[in-house]
Amino acid sequence: MDLAYIPSPSTGVINLGPIPLRGYAFCIIIGVFVAVWYGNKRWIARGGTAGTVADIAVWAVPFGLVGGRLYHVITDYQLYFSEGENWVDAFKIWEGGLGIWGAIALGAVGAWIGCRRRGIPLPAYADAIAPGIALAQAIGRWGNWFNQELYGKPTKVPWALEITESANREAGTYHPTFLYESLWCVGVAVLVVWADRRFKLGHGRAFALYVAAYCAGRAWIEYMRVDEAHHVLGLRLNVWTAIVVFVLAVVYIVISSRVRPGREEIVEPKADKADKADKTDKTDEVDDADDVEPADEAEPRDDAPDADADTDADAGKGTDSEKDVEHGADNGAGSAAKS
Repeated sequence: MDLAYIPSPSTGVINLGPIPLRGYAFCIIIGVFVAVWYGNKRWIARGGTAGTVADIAVWAVPFGLVGGRLYHVITDYQLYFSEGENWVDAFKIWEGGLGIWGAIALGAVGAWIGCRRRGIPLPAYADAIAPGIALAQAIGRWGNWFNQELYGKPTKVPWALEITESANREAGTYHPTFLYESLWCVGVAVLVVWADRRFKLGHGRAFALYVAAYCAGRAWIEYMRVDEAHHVLGLRLNVWTAIVVFVLAVVYIVISSRVRPGREEIVEPKADKADKADKTDKTDEVDDADDVEPADEAEPRDDAPDADADTDADAGKGTDSEKDVEHGADNGAGSAAKS
């Protein structure tokens, strides 16, 4: 008797009136929004402008969805093109089936187009968005839970996943590999954020760290899965893909750190020009304030008494008095003479 397990939803579709809301698609959409939101915060912190991440995501997300679906259909072609299967089902992306390898590869092409249109270096953009992509994967993996797919080997652990019986699966409790990968992706996001702050990763090394860390976890999680897959030398194809991509990511980190150490100083020329323009405007305002001439000293009023005039007047008065004295003296002298 199983005392504890993770139940699976009875259906992966919730009907909101005439509109069907599919759990798988809902998880993908929420993941994209989280990736863009968090990537925007990191981009602004690096010196970019708000909205740039979303503008480039308009190119990256559709390319990523197409790439993810193409990888899944090509590597699992027997599900759609073998006898008795309907090839039209290859277009039913809402039923599940996205290969992260194809999504990242073709999504990078879309991001490159968007970055080129805005004059932004792709490695800087990839570094900013890397943890957000890991979080988007963590959320998107819950879409497999809605579809009851991509589970692991049978198990009786308390956190086992209950799978109901259908035409393509057998009822029982299995390892919830979707949950393992979801938690691993959260850990990858935390690792990239920490390493980026600690070592100031730049020139695409934060993104390469995300790729390497994800591949390390995907290899052992993939090994636990029991769904049908192609094998090469006894290993699942996705295991080999994870190993190869992991090696390439590590090599890139080593070579990039030697060729281009440090981090980009300018990630968005447009933002840098705007900052310089703001600084120039502020400097001009300060210079204009310094150039203001002091107010002119108050000029004397026309009707104010003239000190010099008063002095002259006083001098004139003094002269008249002296003349009176002189005339008086003269008159006295004349009188004495007559006497």
